[in-house]
Amino acid sequence: MALTRDAVFWNSFTQLAGKALEAAKLVEQMFNDLSKAKSLAEQVKKLESEGDTITHEVVKALHKTWITPLDREEIHDLISSLDDVLDSIDGAAARVMLYELTETNDEIKALAKVLVDSTTDLVKLVEGLQDIKDAEAMISLCRAIGVHEDAADEVFRKAIARLFKQEPNAIEVMKWRDIFERLETATDRAEDAANVIEGIVLEHA
Repeated sequence: MALTRDAVFWNSFTQLAGKALEAAKLVEQMFNDLSKAKSLAEQVKKLESEGDTITHEVVKALHKTWITPLDREEIHDLISSLDDVLDSIDGAAARVMLYELTETNDEIKALAKVLVDSTTDLVKLVEGLQDIKDAEAMISLCRAIGVHEDAADEVFRKAIARLFKQEPNAIEVMKWRDIFERLETATDRAEDAANVIEGIVLEHA
């Protein structure tokens, strides 16, 4: 059993957060140009698979490492929450292919933009976690991700209201609601990860 493997954990957190951001950007591209949806969805799926591998390796490392840079529960919660963000993004991309969407709308583009903003801040948070020099700035980033989640909620509510008022086809309503929910859930999961990090900062700073 290794005494300490700090780099394994820090690198894994950074890689997984980076993959979530990369996937969010691909989804944003997708909703700006659905002609590229298949290729972009495949790239997102690849990132999600790579993220699963990283998560499994971290869990394995937890069982083989005597001294860890954070509490074991903190490591498990953080890697799981980051993986959940990536899973949710992949779920949204997969639904685009499943439902064979041929058109987009302003709300879905807005949700995708909020998701990119949220995961951008999440990457900054994870990068700052290894050496917490400014706890107040870290907490501010956590709050910013909460603001992004609130913005996503607002877009989601307006999008659903518009669907029920303007879309006569019940099947289309179901399709779009599902995709809206997947993207909104991804911002929820990003906030969950930020909450885990906030707890770590308050505990260790």
